[in-house]
Amino acid sequence: MDMNDILNQWDQMQADKIRKQKESGKNQVSHKKANAPTPEEKAAAAERDFEAKIRAENSKQINPMEMWLRRYGTIDKDKIAQETAEIEKESNREYLINMKCEAHLDLHGLHQDEAEQRLNSFIGECKRRGLKKVMIIHGKGNHTKGTDPVLGKMVRSFIERDSRCGMSGHAKTKYEGGSGATWVILK
Repeated sequence: MDMNDILNQWDQMQADKIRKQKESGKNQVSHKKANAPTPEEKAAAAERDFEAKIRAENSKQINPMEMWLRRYGTIDKDKIAQETAEIEKESNREYLINMKCEAHLDLHGLHQDEAEQRLNSFIGECKRRGLKKVMIIHGKGNHTKGTDPVLGKMVRSFIERDSRCGMSGHAKTKYEGGSGATWVILK
């Protein structure tokens, strides 16, 4: 057998191999890039990289001041002083009396039962929202015939009974409502 016969035999074997692959429907061509790492090699490389990162992180020197700040944090003394001043200001009676009302409720034209229900829900909502001072406009009773003003008495008794209501008083000027409006400081 000479070299030419060997090459022909090799070509025949390769042709048979390709024909068998086509018949079986499987293409044995590898899509792997040349010299690409296997999944096992990739995992080992990732583990080495991770260990190297950990060693590098552990070898870093941390500034002692930074380490202390990380451990114990900082205290914002300005914020604490401001909060304390705000609490003192809100407990000051004169400040609360002179403070503007944050919400208003007008009870004009309502019957006593309706007015009391609205007043109760209004005080509850204002308390939930964290408001400090509210205005209740009940009127002076100028349009009632033959009887005393009903809503003013009802509002006064409600404020005295309700534990959410604190100090109260009438508006200072006629423009603000005078004796027809009552301000209430919520507890």
